[in-house]
Amino acid sequence: MSLGLSIANLGYHYAAWRHPGVPADGNMRFAHYRHCAALAERGKFDLIFLADSSAVRDLDNTAIARELEHQLVKHEPLALLAAMATCTKHVGLVATASTTYHHPYNLARMFATLDILSKGRAGWNMVTSFSLDEARNFGLDRVLPSDTRHERATEFLEVFRGLFDSFDDGAIPIDKARGIFFERAGTHLLNHKGKHFDIRGPLDSPIAPQRQIPVFTAGESENSQELAARTADVVYGGQPDIASARAYYASLKSRLPKYGRTADDLKVMPGIMPFIGRTMAEAQEKFERMQQLILPRLGLGLLVVNGFPDYTGHDLDGPIPEVSTGDVKLSATNSKGGFSSKLMAQARAENLTIRQLYERVSAGFWHMGVVGTPTSIADLMEEWFTTGAADGFNIQSPCIPVDSADFVDLVIPELQRRGLFRTEYEGTTLRENLGLNPARRQQAEPMLAAGN
Repeated sequence: MSLGLSIANLGYHYAAWRHPGVPADGNMRFAHYRHCAALAERGKFDLIFLADSSAVRDLDNTAIARELEHQLVKHEPLALLAAMATCTKHVGLVATASTTYHHPYNLARMFATLDILSKGRAGWNMVTSFSLDEARNFGLDRVLPSDTRHERATEFLEVFRGLFDSFDDGAIPIDKARGIFFERAGTHLLNHKGKHFDIRGPLDSPIAPQRQIPVFTAGESENSQELAARTADVVYGGQPDIASARAYYASLKSRLPKYGRTADDLKVMPGIMPFIGRTMAEAQEKFERMQQLILPRLGLGLLVVNGFPDYTGHDLDGPIPEVSTGDVKLSATNSKGGFSSKLMAQARAENLTIRQLYERVSAGFWHMGVVGTPTSIADLMEEWFTTGAADGFNIQSPCIPVDSADFVDLVIPELQRRGLFRTEYEGTTLRENLGLNPARRQQAEPMLAAGN
């Protein structure tokens, strides 16, 4: 299986930064990321994954306590991974960048440089951006419609990949004797003219070691799945149970043939947030300790941001009340989002309190959260991997680096013992370690001959 270590600053639990073993200012310091990278390489992870959005979200809504979280004050991921490339040798470096708020020529230059600096370990998590706060940071007063964003993303990737093919193999000889730095005949114009972009090319970067860097996407909408099936190498899944994961996996793979692709051309890697203990009692204690660090205002805000009512002023340890917002009554059947609706229904059925509801949300109800021993976690991962739910996993450690170290020291050896995960890196590039086919140069328009 493939494994990524998803580094969300200090962890995927919303209270991670308050954990006594976590450096509260770690996401401000490069030493923290260098340490995480060393852990990832010790565990033979395929890649490090940096999620990102270009905004501090939800500041206009005082019911959402973003100031109590640690994920929104962060570094720009491409610059950070360029620095991390200098202190790593094997692990892939995957950065998030938006097709809605970048231009393909500039982004191609940036990722080509990262691939060259890392000797072939760059990857791109391609997003279209859904946040109003991001739109406002780029001069828009609304989020562009999904159809528009995904149409632009499709053309963006066509241009991006075309620019990576600006030079033939061997077209930059740097030949002192002949006085030739690059071969004009081996240099190609893109001359792309589309609905969203008009770009001549060529790219002014050397040939990237991977020729084409792996592209990651995510999302469950029809537009997101079609974009993934057409263009992606890896999909970052977010399913909370094996039944929904199998359905998503099957849906993605079934779309590939119409784009001339096979099931092996696209890897599906769901997120998993594991609380690990050598015994179940130890794992449960770790989980409960994290839950106790959630301040009530943070918990109430998490409910709001995930489509639940604002329960401020209600008894946190009392039953979940019916709360009206304007003329809309938010309840089990109409809270926003499929996962939120399911969780609200469960909460009603189980008579959860408000506190228990926000604790469920903070534990990662929208992806696979698990409390267990190395053996039970490996059992779960093996079942997903062998029964059509996953080709690998993105590990979303509750606390980084403490829980990441537990995964490396306790779960990785169990996966290796079962023959489910590598003991040494197979290749030198991210494409090779992910088991993706080599990228080959596409045809493009040649440059004019000298003197013409």
